[in-house]
Amino acid sequence: MAVGFEQGPIRPPSEAKSLLLRLTRNCPWNQCLFCPVYKKQKFSLRTVEEIKEDIQKARDIADDVKALSWRLGRSGVVDQEVIRHIFSDSAYSESFKSVAAWLYYGEGSCFLQDADNMVMKTRDLVEVLRFLREKFPEITRVTTYGRSRTIVRKSVESMKEIHEAGLDRIHIGMESGCDTVLKMVKKGVTGKQHIEAGRKVMEAGIELSEYIMPGLGGQALWKEHAVDSARVLNAINPHFIRLRSLRVPDRVPLHAKLKDGSFLMQTDDMLAEEIKLFIEHLEGITSTVTSDHIMNLLEEVSGTLPGDKEKMLRVIEKYQALPDTERLIYRVGRRGGAYASTDDLERDPVTYGKIKNLVDDIVEREGMEGVERFITEMVDRYI
Repeated sequence: MAVGFEQGPIRPPSEAKSLLLRLTRNCPWNQCLFCPVYKKQKFSLRTVEEIKEDIQKARDIADDVKALSWRLGRSGVVDQEVIRHIFSDSAYSESFKSVAAWLYYGEGSCFLQDADNMVMKTRDLVEVLRFLREKFPEITRVTTYGRSRTIVRKSVESMKEIHEAGLDRIHIGMESGCDTVLKMVKKGVTGKQHIEAGRKVMEAGIELSEYIMPGLGGQALWKEHAVDSARVLNAINPHFIRLRSLRVPDRVPLHAKLKDGSFLMQTDDMLAEEIKLFIEHLEGITSTVTSDHIMNLLEEVSGTLPGDKEKMLRVIEKYQALPDTERLIYRVGRRGGAYASTDDLERDPVTYGKIKNLVDDIVEREGMEGVERFITEMVDRYI
């Protein structure tokens, strides 16, 4: 049986069905106050040979999985029977299971971990990408995380070379376009650098996915955060704008500011107004906006600009128009995974009744503070 290979702790939700390969370990910056990942972990580059060995191991596992399929009489197809066999046997490593799952999903995408592989020397990254494409010709898309501060140090020519070697998409955690907010949360980058990096990625022909964090400005800077973030994105016109609402569990550094009162979280209702202001200020771009994470209150704030702008605003306005009790029931249902749309309030009377009884019970025992505490605990478990 093929030997396992190294994988990192996270990937974007959109890469849930991707093959995961680790090029660097942890984060070279690792100072962002809102981030719970990589804290107390030292960043390190992996050698090209280490990475290529892991790619070869992944290739060997993929071949072993297909050989197993033949032995099970499935003609090399990785179907439910093959997956059931592998996942029910503790003898198979996590690496083996992850490759088997990748083959089963069949999407052909590959995500390169960890937080900022653009920190690698261009020649090293190019060598790794070419080797990956050689060993896995069936891969349809290769993506990675990158930091704006790192990307601005590379030339457009280097970025084009990286693209030609096989990198299709970069995910950048922009978080905010407001310099005051970026400085407050120790992002280590400016709005101007975000624009420069984003334009460089786009010019190189690489797909760009920018992440925005509603709520990051708190109650003091929410307007500046919304408007400046839209302004920066208007200057980039990325392929994707992904919303990832702020959460502050006690294990992230920003929690200290929450505790001492120097940072006040936006409520869900405030957040809806902030996102509305943000969407209103997106102008002159053709980006696709997505809200594909359970931490986001309104999953339906999704569409391609400019055509779907009014549709996204209507989603927010529909939530805002709900009576107080209905908004509260929706919030609990959404955070518990029962609701994906405000329309779900009317679609399933049984679920609605159960959630209403739960809310009423908590209010009776602990008051509204108890409900808010309950909602917070449910959301934070997803981080």
